[in-house]
Amino acid sequence: MTGLQAPHALKVGELAKAVGVSTDALRYYERAGLLPPPDRSPAGYRLYPPSAADRVHFIQGCQRLGLRLAEIADLLDVRDTGRCPCEPAESLLRRRIGELDRELDRLTRLRSDLQAMADQLHGTDCPDPAPGTWCPPGTKNIKEVNLDAHQEGVSLLR
Repeated sequence: MTGLQAPHALKVGELAKAVGVSTDALRYYERAGLLPPPDRSPAGYRLYPPSAADRVHFIQGCQRLGLRLAEIADLLDVRDTGRCPCEPAESLLRRRIGELDRELDRLTRLRSDLQAMADQLHGTDCPDPAPGTWCPPGTKNIKEVNLDAHQEGVSLLR
C-alpha cells in the first residue's frame, strides 16, 4: 500500500518509542529480515502497522533468551504462517540450555582454577616470581594450570 497512509500507521520514531528501541534497531531488524519492509508515506517515511509492535516485542524476548537473529527469523517464519512456533521454539530453547550448561561447566572450572591460584598468592611476603611466570616458585604457574585445564578440554588462554 505504498503511497497511501493506513489509519493508525506508525512512523519509525513512533514505533521505536512505543517499544523502547532505537530507530536504528528497527532499521536493522528490517535489513535482517525480522521486520517486513514497511509501507511508505508519499514523503518516503516508513509506516508500520500497529502489529509491528508485537513483532518487535517477540524479537526482543527472543534476544533476551540468547537466540541468534537467524533463529529468531526461523521462529518468525513459522509464526507468520499462523501456526504456533512452540515446537521449533522448544527445540531452540533446549539447544540453548545445553549451550548454557556447557558454558557454566567451563566457567565453574575456570573459577576454581582462578580461586586456587589466588589462594596461593595471599599475603605480603610473596617471593619474587620465577622468571617467565607471574606465580611464586612452588605454585602452579598459568602454563601448568592451562595444561591441566587443556587435559580436561578447557583452555584458559584464549
